[in-house]
Amino acid sequence: MDVLADKRILIGVSGGIAAYKACDLVRRLREAGAEVRVVMTAAAAEFVAPLTFQALSGHPVHRALLDADAEAAMGHIRLARWADAILVAPATADTVARLAHGRADDLLAAVCLATTAPLALAPAMNHAMWAHPATQANCASLTARGVHLWGPAEGDLACGEQGAGRMLEPADLIARLAGLFARGALTGTTVLVTAGPTREALDPVRYLTNRSSGRMGYALAAAAAEAGARVILVSGPTTLEPPARVRRVEVESAAQMHAAVLEHVAAADIFIAAAAVADYTAAPAAHKIKKGAQPWTLRLTRTADILAEVAARPHPPFTVGFAAETERVVENARAKRMRKGLDLVAANLVGDGRGFGDVDSALEVVWEGGGTSLPQAPKARLARSLIALVAERYHDKNRTAQDSRSQDRA
Repeated sequence: MDVLADKRILIGVSGGIAAYKACDLVRRLREAGAEVRVVMTAAAAEFVAPLTFQALSGHPVHRALLDADAEAAMGHIRLARWADAILVAPATADTVARLAHGRADDLLAAVCLATTAPLALAPAMNHAMWAHPATQANCASLTARGVHLWGPAEGDLACGEQGAGRMLEPADLIARLAGLFARGALTGTTVLVTAGPTREALDPVRYLTNRSSGRMGYALAAAAAEAGARVILVSGPTTLEPPARVRRVEVESAAQMHAAVLEHVAAADIFIAAAAVADYTAAPAAHKIKKGAQPWTLRLTRTADILAEVAARPHPPFTVGFAAETERVVENARAKRMRKGLDLVAANLVGDGRGFGDVDSALEVVWEGGGTSLPQAPKARLARSLIALVAERYHDKNRTAQDSRSQDRA
């Protein structure tokens, strides 16, 4: 199930007999390509040894909220931010109650309270406990807050009775986890993404470039593919592997990126310009320039403004630009959107140790008449949030255009 490849899944295990099923769940997630961490409650460790989960996940199991080593680095916050999704399986009646009331007196509860990632619970308990009005009220409270409740199933229970209370099987839970990422908001669309730096040759061995890693562009391409789009990724030189279900077109110079974008843009519904394209280029020497006694003066010329050119087409795609700013981030982003005629601009603050190559980032996103902040998060999660916002704005624009055409015909 490649939709889970490279996803960061945190499995919370609470103290019920169904904890043994979580072992198979972790194993299957690893087979699907996910990176897995496990948090266990004290009661869970009475049913399954933590060493079992360490062996299956390939990482130490997290257990203590007041672990001195972990807390020195704010362990529960780090785990909450690390996860792309959190699944508590099994979720006992006590765990459901504690999460419903916002408790944070053990590590699992604290992580669930601190996270902004999707949170899902797989309830497992006696059928009478599940049917009790208190449990049902707790579940209703969690659902109202956006927590996913998966199960329980009906059948034979560990207590010897029958009814609703069995934890869903690992295969079912994995399919539901995959559904958190493959939402289909862009099904039927073609998304063209640029990523990475460009290299402008000075001679056969030297070039001008910048610090872009390409991580954000690649994360956006992966998120768009997860959302159901056909994705074409025009990439400058990077060390990154192409995301699954994404067609990568490799280029080196700004001129090559310009040509590749123009070749594919007519088929694109959405264009996301995440690449750090060189603003200037040089006429390269045919042979290596030898070091001399005199200063070396470079004569640079402007490169094509790919983003502005795409936005100025007679029938442009929904066009998204990026802006790396050292000050007045929102103000400069709005000015760039107006100047180039873009649908949306995502801007981030660089300088003072922040910027290209960071694993985490935050974005200020602006569009005509609105804007929002996407808080600090791993770039993969940030990309999913931005793609969801792009999909929403893209569909809103299309609906507005269709309504206008309908009124004209009337």
